Amino acid sequence: MSEIKAILSELRPEFNFDDSSNFIEDGYLDSFDIISLISTIEEKYGVVVDGLDIVPENFISYEAIENLIKKSGGNA
Repeated sequence: MSEIKAILSELRPEFNFDDSSNFIEDGYLDSFDIISLISTIEEKYGVVVDGLDIVPENFISYEAIENLIKKSGGNA
């Protein structure tokens, strides 16, 4: 999970993601951030995120992102 925290901190350094229980609702991530995040995840973990998995629920928390990486075949 620390790698996910590092990726998010690099993507949006102005936010402390630890303070949020829902990254989408709290405005920490928008659609452009999610596309950048997916690209980084695919590159870093050597996976391909299925288009059907690109839904807000998969990006609301560290755990949700970690589960998405695992579902895509990576080890988060």
